[in-house]
Amino acid sequence: MQIENHKEEVPFAYYEGLFQNIDPQEVTGRLSHVTWDGKAFTVTLLGTAYTITWPEYAIAPATPLPVQTFLLRYLLESKDVAWNGTWKTFREMPWGEMYIKPYTGRVLTRAAFTFGTRVAAFKAACEKMGALALPHGDAGYQFDFIGGYRIQIMVWEGDEEFPPNAQVIYSDNFQEGFAAEDRVVAGDILISVIKANM
Repeated sequence: MQIENHKEEVPFAYYEGLFQNIDPQEVTGRLSHVTWDGKAFTVTLLGTAYTITWPEYAIAPATPLPVQTFLLRYLLESKDVAWNGTWKTFREMPWGEMYIKPYTGRVLTRAAFTFGTRVAAFKAACEKMGALALPHGDAGYQFDFIGGYRIQIMVWEGDEEFPPNAQVIYSDNFQEGFAAEDRVVAGDILISVIKANM
């Protein structure tokens, strides 16, 4: 395949290569929310069930490369971790301080200016997606992200004095179940999916 977009295609090609060598039984032993029917895995992300064939990789329905790479990394590296019922900001989790600048740009600032300027459309999209409404911010919702992992997103509308603002928090099991870069991507994916539903 001719590589056009190094930022997305190179990581995807790398993880697609690793995926061919996995053991399906080991994957389903580690991830109880993933099913294997002898030909394909089924993984549900934000309410959409994705079918991923193995060993020859194919995914349905079609989805952008960052989502495909995230799902491959989930199958290769993640594990079931029980949620203790608490929430953590990105910064509070391991390596959060190191990745805070890219996280702030890709997730918090993007969410603030995508949703804080269109709160009514944000609410309608989240409700359409079946998210749980929260009593925080000008609008806040909780999503079942993948497996037993959950994310909350809150937005505040901007005014003459203050710009729009946003906060994204993660169920505490994210700190053990995902690497810091995957937590950045998870926030990014959530924003993209909500935006697509607006």
